[in-house]
Amino acid sequence: MDFTLLGCDFTSAPTRRKPIVLAVGRAERGRVVLDAIERFESLDAWGERLRAPGPWVGGFDLPFGLPRELVQALGWPEDWRACMAHYAALPRAAIREAFAAFCQARPVGGKFAHRATDGPAGSSPSMKWVNPPVAFMMHAGVPRLIAAGAHLPGLLDGDPQRVALEAYPGLLARSVLGATSYKSDDKGKQTGERLIARKTLINALENGQAPLLQAAGLRLRLTHAQRDDLADDASGDRLDAVLCLLQAAWALQRHRSGDARWGLPAFDPLEGWIVGS
Repeated sequence: MDFTLLGCDFTSAPTRRKPIVLAVGRAERGRVVLDAIERFESLDAWGERLRAPGPWVGGFDLPFGLPRELVQALGWPEDWRACMAHYAALPRAAIREAFAAFCQARPVGGKFAHRATDGPAGSSPSMKWVNPPVAFMMHAGVPRLIAAGAHLPGLLDGDPQRVALEAYPGLLARSVLGATSYKSDDKGKQTGERLIARKTLINALENGQAPLLQAAGLRLRLTHAQRDDLADDASGDRLDAVLCLLQAAWALQRHRSGDARWGLPAFDPLEGWIVGS
């Protein structure tokens, strides 16, 4: 079965200036070909796109679960589907209040609860509501993935021809650049140094030099115009979508090799796991 690859750079409040960005591509003899970049200015439009017939497998840059420690402390349901239904029903102000109270009761240096995947992935805790507001990204995105009937391996049985995986672009980017920043939404921070970093990262992806790609023998294939477009996007949104696309490509390769879990290890079915971490 030939799966289309998707990579999604997500925002919980999309606008024309800051849309949800979806990279669309395919795997072809060790090459990951970028076919298109799609943009969605509303959550409803993005949700409708998820209903498009498969087969596709996508990497989505938003958390799929909360830390078990947090869920237990708040007395929320410990079944993933029930927990997400409870979470989706809460207004964001109530979420912020509950999470802030949890943090306030904890010592300095350990305010946030973490999922097991945060360590190997280097990701922000999924309960963060600012800088970045990943808790609200989950609040906006996961209910729409559920409503679309997507299959979330290890979390939710859905349409096996529309497979959604939690991705994190920083996982690939840091494996190449370390702590060097390559993007910013702040125009004052969109520097030449960050442009050089994006070009360095793109070059590494095209040469398959990121460790995750090296292990799988995968390389990104771009046209000259696509390469320039990714480098010129100082926000990094399009490049982040492509990084998620590559994580989906890695998972697809694992699936084609007989891994029914799409490369995911055994993990806590309440918390979820970031693909490739």
